[in-house]
Amino acid sequence: MTKPICVVPADDPVMIAGSPHLGRLAEIAEVCVFRNFPDSVDEQLRRAADAEIMISSRSHLNWPEDILRELPRLKMITTCSIGVDSIDLDAASRQGIVVSNVPGRTAQVVAEHALALMLGIARRLAFSTSEMKAGRFRAPDNTVMRGKTLGVIGTGSIGYEMIRLGQAIGMKVQAWTFNPTEDRARELLVSFVKLDELLSTSDVISIHVKLTDESRGMISARELGLMRPGSLLVNAARGPVVDSKALVAALDRGHLGGAALDVYDTEPLPANDPILSCQHIILTPHTADQNDEGRDMLNGGAVDNIIAFLEGKPQNVVNS
Repeated sequence: MTKPICVVPADDPVMIAGSPHLGRLAEIAEVCVFRNFPDSVDEQLRRAADAEIMISSRSHLNWPEDILRELPRLKMITTCSIGVDSIDLDAASRQGIVVSNVPGRTAQVVAEHALALMLGIARRLAFSTSEMKAGRFRAPDNTVMRGKTLGVIGTGSIGYEMIRLGQAIGMKVQAWTFNPTEDRARELLVSFVKLDELLSTSDVISIHVKLTDESRGMISARELGLMRPGSLLVNAARGPVVDSKALVAALDRGHLGGAALDVYDTEPLPANDPILSCQHIILTPHTADQNDEGRDMLNGGAVDNIIAFLEGKPQNVVNS
C-alpha cells in the first residue's frame, strides 16, 4: 500500500526537522522536510505539489486561495501552532482540505513568556540594560505588580493561564472576552467587564485573542487612548490585533509607560520598523513557545492530528 505524502514546505527557523515525532509519522507516511524558506511562489508550489498532507510549521509562509487552488492533491494541513492565520480557511474548506491546529498544549509556556514580558517592561529591564551598556549607571522608575490591576483580553487556554499567573503574584485581575458567561467567570475566578472599562481601569493589558476579522485592529488609537496614563501593554497573541502605528504614537508621546511584544504585523520584523525606535519597549521574535518543551508539545500535537486524520477521525479542525 502506497503511503501518503506529507510535506513540511519551509521549516525555517527549525521547528519540526529532527523531531522524534517525525519518526512516528514516518511509519505511516512518506515525509519530506524542506529546511529553508522558498525564494518564490513557484518554489513554494513545487515543494507542496505532491503533498496530500502538509505541516505548516512556520506561520510566515502564507497559503492564500490562489496558492491552494494549485494544490489539488492536498487533503489536510496541520499547523505546529495555535494560530492558523497564515491559511485561507474559507478557501481550504471549498477545496475539501481539512485544517487542524494544536490548541492548549503550550498555554502554560506562552503565558509564562507573557508574564516575563510584563515583569520585564514593568521593571525597565531592557532599558536599564541598554543604559548600563552605554556606561550610564542610573535607576529608572519601575513598577511593582503586586496590588496592580491586570486586564486580560481573551480567556482561552492561554488567557486562563495568564489570569492564574497574575493572581499568583498578587495582582487584581479582570477580563474581557467575545462571549462572556457567568459559568466561565466562576471557572476563572475573575470578573468580566466591558472592553472600554477594562482598558480604562487596568494598569497592565495583556492580549490573548486569536487573529480573526473581529480581532484585527481591535486595539487602535481610540482604545490605546482609553488606557491609563503610564499603563503597560503586552501582546503575545498576534501583531495585527494592535494598530502598530497607533502604538508607536502612544509610546512616543509618553501616554503609555511601555509595551512588550512577541508578535508583529510583519515577521521577521523589518530593520526599519518604527517600533524599534521606541524607548520603553521589550521585543522578542515570536518565541513564546519556542523552547525545547514548547516545540516538543506542538510537534507532537501536529503529528497526532495527522494520525487522527489518516485514521478517519480528524481532530482540532478549525475550518468547516
